[in-house]
Amino acid sequence: MTEIDAKTDALVPAWLTVPDIAEMLDVDVIRVRQLIKDGQLIAVRRGENRALHIPAAFIDGDKVVKGLAGTLTLLRDDGFKDEEMLEWLFTPDPSLPGTPAQALSENRGTEVKRRAQALAV
Repeated sequence: MTEIDAKTDALVPAWLTVPDIAEMLDVDVIRVRQLIKDGQLIAVRRGENRALHIPAAFIDGDKVVKGLAGTLTLLRDDGFKDEEMLEWLFTPDPSLPGTPAQALSENRGTEVKRRAQALAV
């Protein structure tokens, strides 16, 4: 495991596999992989078999958390790599309060996007 992996792993409280998410969203695994490819979800390889894992916080019941895809697009446009996006999303921000990922799950996406846009300045 690389240093970034260990740091990211420590920040993200819970992970789900691609099949777990497919079941939760009631779609097939190919659709989940397409969401990852399209940049609407972030997946990282972890564990002994290096399977793809996605933060559980990105799923709200039977859908992707509202505002996540737009936030990921903003961060990607700012030049963030996947691990850096995860680090930013799961690092506590006293001005929110909580983490950007928590704020998204609490339907406070506007605040999160504002902070993501500010990173580009």
